[in-house]
Amino acid sequence: MRSLATYDARDSDPTIVTAARILTVDDARPEAEAMLTDRGVILALGSLAEVEQAAREAGLDPVRADYPGETIVPGFIDAHAHPLMYGQMLTWIDVSPAKAASIPEIVELMREGAKKLPAGVPLRGYGYEQRNLEERRHPTRFELDEIATDREVYLMNASGHGGVVNSFTFEKFGVTRDTPNPEGGEFFRDADGELTGELSDAACNVLTGLHGVKIGHHGPNFHLGDEPAEHQRQLDLVQREFLAGGVTAIGDAQVSKREFAAYLELADRGALNMRVSMYFLSHLLDQVVDLGLTGPFGNAFLSAAGIKLYADGTLGGWTAYFPEGYVGDPCRTGQLYHEPREYTELVRKAHGAGLQTATHAQSPTAIKMVVDAIEQALADRPDADARHRIEHCGLPAVEEVARMAELGIRPVNQTQHYYNWGEGVEQAIGTPGERFNPLGEFEAAGVPMTISSDAPVAEPRPLEAIQAAVTRVTRRGHQLGPDSLRISPAAALRAHTLEGAISIGRDREIGSLAIGKRADFVVLGGDPLATEGAEISQIPVRETWVDGTRRFSAEA
Repeated sequence: MRSLATYDARDSDPTIVTAARILTVDDARPEAEAMLTDRGVILALGSLAEVEQAAREAGLDPVRADYPGETIVPGFIDAHAHPLMYGQMLTWIDVSPAKAASIPEIVELMREGAKKLPAGVPLRGYGYEQRNLEERRHPTRFELDEIATDREVYLMNASGHGGVVNSFTFEKFGVTRDTPNPEGGEFFRDADGELTGELSDAACNVLTGLHGVKIGHHGPNFHLGDEPAEHQRQLDLVQREFLAGGVTAIGDAQVSKREFAAYLELADRGALNMRVSMYFLSHLLDQVVDLGLTGPFGNAFLSAAGIKLYADGTLGGWTAYFPEGYVGDPCRTGQLYHEPREYTELVRKAHGAGLQTATHAQSPTAIKMVVDAIEQALADRPDADARHRIEHCGLPAVEEVARMAELGIRPVNQTQHYYNWGEGVEQAIGTPGERFNPLGEFEAAGVPMTISSDAPVAEPRPLEAIQAAVTRVTRRGHQLGPDSLRISPAAALRAHTLEGAISIGRDREIGSLAIGKRADFVVLGGDPLATEGAEISQIPVRETWVDGTRRFSAEA
């Protein structure tokens, strides 16, 4: 039987931690001067004298970790991320706006990257967003043919839900102008019916080859196949990135057998340094129920959380469902991944087994379908603490926001999406694009807010996400929507800590700094509650601690 050998907190020294300000995000004691930790748990919080007295009473001789002038906050919870996909991106070629502003610049970056690879090895890039390019469009397969005609070339869109391939890739996998679109995806064609090279969602399954994960209408297959050893290298890279941003726990929002195996191996070799809560893809629902993974399962570092479903596609790739068409392209409507009746049955089955659901939904139509299904499931089996989630929840109708409050549905938003591409949403759908991720409306309606990154769609930088929630100002300096959609720094901090922990079902352990909780915290070089909103992202992360042990130091 596997031991899941993670770091043992019993090996850590008792420690008194002090800072200029410790923001606990705990209503009982919002602020402290010092805290005492031992064996990975917080034993005392308060003034330094109170904490020292607690150490004496416990018979402990603690070491000191003093941070004069610094601010300590709970470890950030990234409740919706794709770590393995992010790890893959870190080994691909970055063609994001910071690297390439035009299609010729993308082509040149990819050409240079091809020189470093052996002949025939697939060439992959990521991070372009067509509306940020000078051409305001996707590259074509013919432009990618300028990079290589003797190997696969794939550019993944920043949304992660598709991209562009070269002609060789289509030829390799037998895709022609006559190939039908798969359910839940599309091979895009020009006015003459010729393949453009762009593909979305389920159509990306061709890239995984014969042995890839084929999940069809249960969601897009993000993760291209790599050897298990390469997955381990990718996850090692990814953990440092999360910890460098102050993230101590994540919700992996797309776990198939591939991700599960990778996490088990990571834990087995004692290399899992942050907490992972897994959401299994809905195509595994029957297996999860049959195995009885419907209650607490795992350990403090790796645990099962629930089921991930898809209602529609993505706004960035224009696959979110707008039946009236996109302003930017009236011929595109996007799609629903399930008919409402089929989706409702999936939610009812998961809820009936005691599983939390987390459903990707962006458009008003898709969000309403999710709310309707959850309402039906709760009517069948009432549960005041089901914590069903809507991932992204980009553009809910006002009436659905009210229903979400009544039903206890938790939106899990990504404010960095509008920080990076807010203008693109307005261009794609016009009004109500300025309402994208309406956190202020959620707060006013009493809907609890959770902020996450969706990494690799955005980097796991919680302070950047908090800044975006506070200002709603994009990278280009444009404020998206009215001030009423903004929230306070305190609310944003809570949304990326305690509310994140509630959303992954772990608020009794993490998310705030309180006696008896895990000693997961971040040392910041500034106070996010006292810093000008537009400067919050510039606050440095000095250190990240998990289970009372330093796991990241900016000086290391």
